[in-house]
Amino acid sequence: MITIFNRKELLITMEMKRQSEVRDILSHNGIDYTVKTMNLQSSAAVGSNRSRVGSFGVNQKYSYEYKIYVHKKDFEKAMALIK
Repeated sequence: MITIFNRKELLITMEMKRQSEVRDILSHNGIDYTVKTMNLQSSAAVGSNRSRVGSFGVNQKYSYEYKIYVHKKDFEKAMALIK
């Protein structure tokens, strides 16, 4: 089980294809992982940039950030596999 106390950040990407490839590699090699997805264009509780200026001209391809975490004991193996 991966928790905040025993995980290590393996990758940060804004490319859906890249995060999918890395997840496939980890799965095929039996490495547990968790993914945190953040919508960079989402509304904040107080307000967001999008609510003030809209999303015209914003490349939607880069509106999500994906962080992939693995267990600390699997980090070196995972890094070697995704290079």
